[in-house]
Amino acid sequence: MSGIEQTKDAELQERHRIAEQNWTTFSYAKPDGVNAGKGMVALGRKDIVRGVVQVVKKNGGENNLHYHTNIASFWMVLKGRVRFYGPGDMAIGEFGPMEGTITPRYSRYWFENVGDEDLEILQVAAFSSEKAEKSGRTDVSAQRFDINSAQHFEATTAPER
Repeated sequence: MSGIEQTKDAELQERHRIAEQNWTTFSYAKPDGVNAGKGMVALGRKDIVRGVVQVVKKNGGENNLHYHTNIASFWMVLKGRVRFYGPGDMAIGEFGPMEGTITPRYSRYWFENVGDEDLEILQVAAFSSEKAEKSGRTDVSAQRFDINSAQHFEATTAPER
């Protein structure tokens, strides 16, 4: 093995070591006291991925038409029903438990709780780069719900197995 190959192998082994010491585990439970229209439960974040459960109250946490320049999102309903819309309020789809959609970067969308109970929806966001700190949210229409008023919670650390 050449010196260059040995250096690359050593660098890779160091990346493995650092990554394998940096796992995040979590346990989600709907928090008590989501009093605003929306609650956000942070599950964890690592360089290019973030997991959040949004708890959207009935008639309260709907968002507005917007897009993200730095993230694509995987959405899956855990409880309740959601309807996603695109430009012109065109329905993209309605989803119940264990159903969802993926919103690519730059796709314009909004969603609302259309069920009879609180919506719990998992969002797994993939960031465009390790350097992306923010989602790059850009509003296309006026906000229906002040996103800065959402309550923020942290998931608990999952017990070791």
